[in-house]
Amino acid sequence: MSIRNLLFDLGGVVVDILRQNCVDAFVRLGLPDAESYFGEYAQTGIFMALEDGSASTDEFHSVLRKAFPNPEAVTDKEIDDAFEQFIVGIPEHRLRALVELRKRYGIYLLSNTNPVMWDGVLAREFAKLPPMRREDYFDGMVTSFEAHSAKPDAEIFRYTSRTLGIKPEETLFFDDSEANVEAARALGFKAVHVAPGTEFMDYLCDED
Repeated sequence: MSIRNLLFDLGGVVVDILRQNCVDAFVRLGLPDAESYFGEYAQTGIFMALEDGSASTDEFHSVLRKAFPNPEAVTDKEIDDAFEQFIVGIPEHRLRALVELRKRYGIYLLSNTNPVMWDGVLAREFAKLPPMRREDYFDGMVTSFEAHSAKPDAEIFRYTSRTLGIKPEETLFFDDSEANVEAARALGFKAVHVAPGTEFMDYLCDED
């Protein structure tokens, strides 16, 4: 069956990320054992709770602040600024590619993300080509914190299919995590692993 929809992960596919930048920012802020909170493809503890929607932003700030030696000295903005260092940015050529692809396909987003980044740095990055907004690049978007589920859980893929009205067999999914790719394939999606140093357009050419 022909591909009608393209479903994109954000980090490592559309957005350039660098985990160590975030770890270093929290170390400078004074968070003990900052390294332990951040995996290559998923977060842990209160960071994961923020990402899967089981904790609000206020709860995230409150819980994380208690991990600092001097909680009263750390502000919400400092925490958010450190967290956003995970995001390097979105190269403009990828934004332009999404615009062109939307002329031929339904373009959708499925991201493990959190409200701090979603409403902050990610919103700003998608606005780099004015007058574009994030909503102008995608026909539909699913975030883990709104879905209350995170990849590679099968439920978030089922939720995505139901909510966006897309059929897995008509959808090509791009993700930088092999576990997420395998989870999508198990539910009938066509899926490609976007390896470090490559572009999602490289794989689309292969599929065409």
